[in-house]
Amino acid sequence: MKPFALYRMPGETLATRITAASATVVNSCHELNGRSGFVIAPFAPSQDEPILLIEPEEVSKFVPEIDNNEPFNVEATATDAHREQYGRTFRAFHHQLTSGTFRKIVLARQKAVTFSTEIDAIRLFNRACAMYPQQMIVLVSAEQCGTWLMATPEILLQGRGLLWRTMALAGTMKAENEGQGWSVKNIREQRLVSTYISRCLEKYAHDIDLRGPMTAHAGALVHLKSEFTFRLHDVEKVGSLLHELYPTPAVCGIPKEQTRAYICEIEPEPRSYYSGFMGPLNMEGNSDLYVSLRCMRLMDDRFVLYAGGGLISDSIEQQEWDETEAKMGTMLRCLDSKKY
Repeated sequence: MKPFALYRMPGETLATRITAASATVVNSCHELNGRSGFVIAPFAPSQDEPILLIEPEEVSKFVPEIDNNEPFNVEATATDAHREQYGRTFRAFHHQLTSGTFRKIVLARQKAVTFSTEIDAIRLFNRACAMYPQQMIVLVSAEQCGTWLMATPEILLQGRGLLWRTMALAGTMKAENEGQGWSVKNIREQRLVSTYISRCLEKYAHDIDLRGPMTAHAGALVHLKSEFTFRLHDVEKVGSLLHELYPTPAVCGIPKEQTRAYICEIEPEPRSYYSGFMGPLNMEGNSDLYVSLRCMRLMDDRFVLYAGGGLISDSIEQQEWDETEAKMGTMLRCLDSKKY
């Protein structure tokens, strides 16, 4: 199977299809300096799950087909054992926060979706495009990473000529609760992410402008968002800036490398390409790299949903579990909008 990537930018009608004979393994973000193509990066690159670059041989535009939204026959499972396992991991993570080892850490989990009839991946992509017009929709597939669908609101790094932007997106609640205002926990979490990104940008950019925090809508959820615009000292070193930014505290923690190592050791299920990043890099001079959130891995016998939440010292276990359930609803609604 040839690797391919389909993506539809937020607010746009046309989608893009990229195909190539193979996907190139990239050993680090630094190696992306001066390169172009569609990037797929995992949470923690390894020999088994590397950073990939699809250097396009064919690029085409198309309008995603309108889907009738007929529910697929699926069943999402999260057993009592999964809930108990989450609780044990939460307590281990939380101890690292209350003891002062970490300032923030993100706890992720998975949920399996089984189905009785074959589900077409392109149809799911089309449906996600229709359901989430203001999010980045991606369907990507390569031998080294498998097949993934995502609908994400979070920009990691976006460039248009000399002008670049990124965002700090942290803090989550259901849109129906927006009138209650933001909790102290969410405000603290967002401030940690924003401060981290500011320090990363100071090394590589100038004319840095910060807007926010503000409330941003993403489907049935809202988030706290701060936006940064800036100019790079050297546009050929985008990969080096990516190395600094990724993974951000919004999906990892503070300090970055220590929390990432702890997550990889303690989380019961590996994140794989969830909470990495995907998107076109330096394609016709533009870059649109998004954090891999609201993800679903498409496998022959099941789909696997991924979601996480940022923990700080005053996080409450049940609230964090409920937040991951709400985030998984983004992909579940693509499968059955009436049931989920």
